[in-house]
Amino acid sequence: MIAVVGSVNLDLVVPVPHHPGPGETVLGGALAEHPGGKGANQAVAAARLGAQVAMVAMVGADAIGGRLRAALEREGVDVERVLREEGLASGQALVAVDRATGENSIIVSPGANSALAAEHCAAAGALLRDANVTLLQQEVPDETVEAAARLAAGLVLLNPAPARPLTPALLEMVDVLVPNRAELAALVGRPLPDLHDVADAARTLRGPAAVVVTLGADGALLCEEGAVHVVPPLPVTPVDTTAAGDAFCGALAVALAEGRPLHEAARRANAAAALSTTRPGAQPSLPTRTEVEHLLAHPF
Repeated sequence: MIAVVGSVNLDLVVPVPHHPGPGETVLGGALAEHPGGKGANQAVAAARLGAQVAMVAMVGADAIGGRLRAALEREGVDVERVLREEGLASGQALVAVDRATGENSIIVSPGANSALAAEHCAAAGALLRDANVTLLQQEVPDETVEAAARLAAGLVLLNPAPARPLTPALLEMVDVLVPNRAELAALVGRPLPDLHDVADAARTLRGPAAVVVTLGADGALLCEEGAVHVVPPLPVTPVDTTAAGDAFCGALAVALAEGRPLHEAARRANAAAALSTTRPGAQPSLPTRTEVEHLLAHPF
């Protein structure tokens, strides 16, 4: 069983010819609305891969919050601990997707996500103690993330996104840290222009038992007990990279919960992330277990 403590947002997605620079206005395509939020995306990713998933989260007591909660429930996620907060708007994200490359830029208005507190994790203590894997991100307050990690009795996976400083205490409670290249660079405080730099940074990071770095089109790099292994990319044509990292984290959590070794879990996560880039949207793009198995069996 997987517990996810994190964010729930409504994504407002617009395709653009290119990402605007400072002071620039671009004309985009048709606006699309999708359920999103890193926490919710990762919960749905895990549920579609066959895991039993429960989420601890906060939405507003508004129409958007009702829609987002219902969307999670339809995916089979246990939403008993997805609370609705009066007087706060549900979280929303503004997503621009480059039509040519599928790369995205995202601005998040956290709304009710900011009200998810350590006390809500304490109320979900039994869930966190029973979970095989607790999956965390950083679109909710720092103290909430730390409280969840402290209460978790199983493996703790942290996706440090959006990037911000992590306390040594939190890093010591993390079993597997899953940053992308930019997030790892922010953690170590230096640029990482090539894979050698990424590997060195992953090896020197103190706290987590393992570090798995997502590299987009370059695949992934994992570091465990000082050994580094590169998971090669899979040959797909990206349409929209939104939620690729979330697909990776959800799939990694499922594979580890099933007892798979880290290198095999990362390979399966890499396949899930690759598939997610071939479809638009966040949660609509997340693959099923059958799709992941097929890509792994027939990568070309």
